[in-house]
Amino acid sequence: MLRFMPVGDSMTIGSAGEHTWRYRLWQHLRGTLDAPFAIVGPREALHDPATDGPDSFAYAPDVDPAFPRAHLAGWGEGWHHMMPLIGDAVRAHRADVLLISLGLIDLGFYTNARQTADNVRRFVIDAREVRPAVRMVMLPVIPNVRATKDEAFAAEVTRFNELLAKEVAELHTDLSPVLLAPVPPGWDIDHDTYDGTHPNASGEHRIAATFADVMYEEWGYGARYEP
Repeated sequence: MLRFMPVGDSMTIGSAGEHTWRYRLWQHLRGTLDAPFAIVGPREALHDPATDGPDSFAYAPDVDPAFPRAHLAGWGEGWHHMMPLIGDAVRAHRADVLLISLGLIDLGFYTNARQTADNVRRFVIDAREVRPAVRMVMLPVIPNVRATKDEAFAAEVTRFNELLAKEVAELHTDLSPVLLAPVPPGWDIDHDTYDGTHPNASGEHRIAATFADVMYEEWGYGARYEP
């Protein structure tokens, strides 16, 4: 059985009342992946705006009750936060594939581009120490409203994405492949987010499609994404 673990920040955990891209991807894989699979991780909650904490389990009303809500994601968390956790999470949940969307928070509050890239490398090393054949797909930092207004931040995002591409190329192995996904094709912060950063329904589909298409093209998992 393939075990997928979503790893991310606020765009991955989602907020109360949302579907999340995790749900969109699960729906897609359930209909296209010709193998048993599971979504795994140590957390299940959504972010609750009312408490500003991971306190909600109220997904959108039409979310299938069978949806496995597991993940390793947190509002306001980045590589800086997930790097110390990934080894234990991979060990406990026997993750085979990590689907990772991180970096915005790091660059905004914790580390510069070079320091963030160093944390990416440590993250990969720690995951492999407990599961040598673990596979990973990483999203770059995608366009967001802060980068349109803060030139220094935008420059760090550009620099980090360049460094991330180099890290992925160096860390990739046949035993434990690491793939860099593109920015979701057609991503438009005015159309695909509700606040310039966090995905709305359209954005959820675009992120899910990006992960799905990379896995299909590189590993033959499932099929191309059809919203």
